This record gives sequence, C-alpha cells and structure tokens, in this order.
Amino acid sequence: MKPLFILMLLLQAFVLQAQVSGKVVDRQSGEPLAGAVVFYNNQQQLTTSQGVFNFKQAPGAFLICSFTGFETDTIHITAAGFVVVQMKASSKSLSDVVVTGTLKTVKRTESPVPVEIYTPAFFKKNPSPALFDALQLVNGVRPQLNCNVCNTGDIHINGLEGPYTMVLIDGMPIVSSLASVYGLFGIPNALVERIEVVKGPASSLYGSEAIGGLINIITKNPLKAPLLTADVMTTSWQEINTELAIKYNMGKKATALLGVSYFNYTHPVDKNNDQFTDITLQNRLAIFNKYSWQRQQNRLASLAARFIYEDRWGGEMRWNKQFYGGDSVYGENIITRRLELVGNYQLPTKEKLMLGYSFNAHGQRSAYGTTIFNANQYIGFAQLTWDKTTQQHDWLAGTVGRYTYYDDNTPATQNTSLRNQPDKILLPGIFLQDEIKLAAKQKLLLGIRYDHHKKHGAIITPRAAYKYSFNSNTILRFNAGTGFRTVNLFTEDHAALTGARTVVIKDALKPERSYNANINLLHKTNTKGMWLTTEFTAWYTHFTNRILPDYTTNANQIIYANLKGYSISKGASINAEFGFTNSLRGHLGITAQDVSVTDKSSGKKIRTRQLLTERLSSTWSLSYSFAKTNWVIDYTGAFYGKMLLPLLSATDPRMPQSPVWSIQNIQLTKKFKNGMEAYGGVKNFLNFTPVKGSPFIIARSNDPFDKQVQFNNSGQVIATPQNPYALTFDPNYVYAPNQGRRLFLGLRVTVK
Repeated sequence: MKPLFILMLLLQAFVLQAQVSGKVVDRQSGEPLAGAVVFYNNQQQLTTSQGVFNFKQAPGAFLICSFTGFETDTIHITAAGFVVVQMKASSKSLSDVVVTGTLKTVKRTESPVPVEIYTPAFFKKNPSPALFDALQLVNGVRPQLNCNVCNTGDIHINGLEGPYTMVLIDGMPIVSSLASVYGLFGIPNALVERIEVVKGPASSLYGSEAIGGLINIITKNPLKAPLLTADVMTTSWQEINTELAIKYNMGKKATALLGVSYFNYTHPVDKNNDQFTDITLQNRLAIFNKYSWQRQQNRLASLAARFIYEDRWGGEMRWNKQFYGGDSVYGENIITRRLELVGNYQLPTKEKLMLGYSFNAHGQRSAYGTTIFNANQYIGFAQLTWDKTTQQHDWLAGTVGRYTYYDDNTPATQNTSLRNQPDKILLPGIFLQDEIKLAAKQKLLLGIRYDHHKKHGAIITPRAAYKYSFNSNTILRFNAGTGFRTVNLFTEDHAALTGARTVVIKDALKPERSYNANINLLHKTNTKGMWLTTEFTAWYTHFTNRILPDYTTNANQIIYANLKGYSISKGASINAEFGFTNSLRGHLGITAQDVSVTDKSSGKKIRTRQLLTERLSSTWSLSYSFAKTNWVIDYTGAFYGKMLLPLLSATDPRMPQSPVWSIQNIQLTKKFKNGMEAYGGVKNFLNFTPVKGSPFIIARSNDPFDKQVQFNNSGQVIATPQNPYALTFDPNYVYAPNQGRRLFLGLRVTVK
C-alpha cells in the first residue's frame, strides 16, 4: 500500500502544478461572489455558486477578475496553487466591467465600440418604479412623454426620437414597436445586472430600429443573485411600487430567479385645473422568471420569461369605464397583455456556436376618446453566431431571422378591397465581423450585415471601428456605420391614435437610413485621494428618407411622407465620474446637440430645428456616505434647455418654445448590517411642471370632442366667440412631466 500511496501523492502534486484555482469573495463581507468573470491565459470562466474557479493552464500569466459593482482586480500568478481574490465594492457606473457591445463578451476597455454601463447602484440614487423614469439620470438620454392624457412615452438618445432607439433584454430585440417602452417597465431593480447604452447606429449587428442607438438591459445570472430581495416604495401622490426577487434551485444543475413587480396609482389629481388628470392612473403587474443551467465546460444555457398586464387611463376627472369609447366624457384607456420569452444556448460543439432566441406576444385593447384601437403583434426571433479567435483576428459571424405578425382594426391592415389583411414580414439576414489586432495598442473592427425585406429588397449596413490605447488609462475610439429602420406608424406615433386627427399617408413609405461617425476619448486618473474618469464623445449622423409628421397643413390631419431632403444630428458630450477617499462620489454629464431637418421639396433648402429637442442638457449626481453611521445622502438632477413645441397654428397662445427647466431630487438612506435599507426623500423638489408660463397645456380641454369647433370648406378651423384662438382638442403639447413635488419613502431587504 505504501508505494501506491506515494504514487497518489505524486500524481496529486503533478495535477496541482498544472492548475491555477481559487475563490472570489467580497472583501468586506468575505462572502463568495458567484458568477464573477475570471480571465486567465486567454481563457474565461464564470465562478461557481461558491465563487470558485479552476484553470488547468500552467502559471505565469495575469489573472483578471471582474464583477458588476466591484473594482476589477488583476493578479500576477507566479506559481500554481489556490488563490483567494478579494474584490472591493465600487459605485462606479463607468467601471471596467464585462460588456456585450459587439455581441461578444469583452472587457469594456478592450471593446472598440464605446459602451456606457450603468448598474442598479447608480439608479438607486433616485429610485423609480420603472427604468423608463430612471434613465433620466443618463447623460444624453431623455424619457419623453408624448401625450398629456395617457402618458405614452419613448426614449430619446442624442436628440433622436423613440423609434430610433432599440431596446434589448439580454441582447435580444424583445421590445417590439407596438410595445413602445414596455421593455423598461416591470423589471425589478434587483433583477438587473447592468444597463448598456450604445449611442449611434448598431444595425450591422442588431438590424432594424437600431438606427440611432440601443439600450440593452442585462438581467442577472441567477447564480449571482441573493436569496431574497424585496423593495417597497410609496409617495405622497399615493403611488405604491412593490418589487420582489427570489432565488431557488431546480435540481443540482439549475438555478432560477423569480421576480414580481406591482405598481398601483389610482388617485386622480388635477393640480393644473384643466379638469383632466395630471398623470395617468395605472395598475400594472409584471412577473419575471429566469433559469440558468450549469453545463460542462461552462457552456451557457439560460431561459427567461416575462408577463406584463397593465390597465391605464387618463382623461377628464369624472371619466370611468362606463364612458369607454363614448363621446360624452373624454378618456384614454389602454389595457395591455404581453408575454416575452428570451433564451441563449451554447451548442455542445468544438467551435463556439451560440443560439439566441426570443418570442413576444403583445395584445392591446384601447380607446382614445371615440377612437377604438385594438391590435395584436407576435414576433419570433432567432440568431446563431459563430465566435472564433485567432492570434490576430477575432471573428464573429451569424445568421438571423425575425418574423413579425401585426394586425389591428385600422386601415393599416386592410387590402384594396377593404378586407382585413394582417401584416406578415419575414426579415432574414446574415452578418460578419472581424476584430483585427493591428498592434499592441491598436484594434480595427470591420463588419457588414445583409438583410432582405419583402417590400424594400436588400438592405446592406456596414460598420467600422478603430481603437488606440495610449496606455491603460487613456483610450481613443473612432466609429462609423450605417443604420436602417422599417416603419409602422400606427405602432409608433401616439398622435395617430388620439382620435383628434385623421392620418394621411402620401406615398409608399421607404425605409429610413442613417450614416454616422463618432469619436470617443476615455481617460482615467487615479491618485491616493481620489479617482476621476472622463469621457468625451462627438458625433455626426445624416438621415435620408426620414418620415416626419406634418401637423400644420390641415388641423384635422397628420400627413406622413418621406422627407425630400435630409436630417442631421450632431453634437458633443462629456461624462465625468469621480470619487474621493472621504466617501464623496458623483458624476456630471453635459450634452450639446443640434438636430435639424432640411426640406428640399420646394426647390430650396429650408432648414428647421426638430421639435421637442433640447440643444443643451445636463445630468448629475452627488453622494456622500457617513461611514460611522451608515447614512448616505444622494442629490440628483437633470437640466434641459429650450425646445420648440408643437403649436396648432399661429394663433395658438401657448408658448412656442419651452423654458429652461430642471428636475432635481434628494434622498437619504440608512443602511443596516442585516441587509436592510430604509430610504426617503423629495422628488422634483423645485416643483417644476410645464403649465408654468403657459395659459394651458391641453388645447380645448373643455371640448375634447370638438363639438363646438367650426371649420371652413378647406378644413381650417374658424375663430368663434367660443373658440377665439381657432384651436381643436390637442393633448400632444407636452415636453415635461406634469407631476410636481412629492415625498417618497421606501424599504429594501436583502437576504444573501
């Protein structure tokens, strides 16, 4: 037995010499960090539920550990054995974590494409019941309300309207046009790993709708999540938001994360005295469940499902369900049922093949005054990618297909015989991308995508990116690319559904195209007493075939046509994030932009500013932690310059442009050792609302069905004693939320 015992010891020693293993833990609590990303000797692993990793390569390389919310740690491994990596928590939103801006998992500093990253800790500085509202803190990103009655909204990136922004969940284009921004509602903060923002066209990888930018919501790997997270918040406006996340095991190799989000606001308020609700009443329930499987060789496999039900209404204060669709009391009621599935599966092959897939079913039953709008949309999406890395090249190739079924009760889905004909579109495509290592400090990315649309034919979208690293703290990036977008007006423009105007489409609409170039410079400064990260970006985007609504030719119509000319978005922004050793943290973002439309239909170039687009904006946050007492104070805000507003006519007495306005908030949080947090504060403590400085916001709110409006033979409104300004009912004059100052209180509980 003794020789056998000696042989076993020798074998064990041989194995240990060829292995580098270890454990990743939280430096403060000592708890393991499950799902941390570990890079070593050109290999990558996710730590297990116990924070463990294991590489079979010999020592002699650098080991890099990255985990969202923690500072990246680098260790030089000089000998085989077991190492404990103690990671320090960080509140940096622009930290060097793993991103997927190029459809590949890379470190942010290694990506040729500039990607902004925001963690849940960033949004906790101003807690909101939906990510739609929380994005107000992101520089160059603005949630825009499109209607004073139903509060439908979209997300503007660098001044471009919502339809130019693609919203993804875990990299899949799950949010369809009919869903608008529903992708940003009903996701508990505890389920979000991070949010990635790419400004500029990304159609070469993501296809239609990624024409101006994209927002990618990365949900947590269940392995990383705490056992239980609960968050309850209420406001002085009687809003109640409840979020719950629970982790549980399904056998030995499967872990699941269940999230429930419920928001309720059913207390009508009319502080501007126009007899209409200031904000929409909502009753929303969302259920989210994500599954993750542990497989051999750390291959990925995950599946997530989400269901959303919402009943919202706004209108005259005396409206209730009995007035649905009638012409006696005006109201807008939208009932939505939505199901989403999204998954990723790495095929068990030698080559790295990843299958991504998603499906969503969206049903909407709604009434906008007397206009009944019922619609159903089903979208199936599948994408197979091949990832191959060689010494100088990093290849990514893929084939993709998206099928869209859309049907509603409007002429949009009728044939020439006035029979119902749902829109069915199969949009297949292929793409190829190569990231070339030109030198130790230089990378070049080249990519191209081909899509085929049955109405528009072949659509080709190339892209290029160049990255130069002066050193580990200074990086220069240059990007250029194109984007495209196919359009369904009835699912994107709320003004087409208010019932206040008739929609007129002049000609067959062509897909919109964009051409973009941008430059990005990132610099990090670290001293003993502070750290500072600054990021400067300048961009220029040229649009053709842009589809713009004409509200002024006829007061009763919205006329849509491709622009005979071009549109330009250009500007620059700077982000600065800083922290001091005295626990003071903050960020400041400033964006200056010019978005214009040039019309050549008359034979002359007529240049105008885009409506509802500010030329200057700024966001900021300032946080201070009292280490001894575990109190944290957060001051956040956003500032916006003047915008051109959509007046009905030259006699409209409302302001032609908005004032300079700002929304500012303050919060105080108490953190307890048992994982509990109590927080409270004041939102919009300056009490800004858009009614200030304007005689009214909703035109003709006293006559929402235009029963007392008189028209001439050409369809123009005639001024009368009852209508001295010659207006029609119009709820679309909106640029800021109607919700003024309000107190909020909340409680969070985390069980690890």
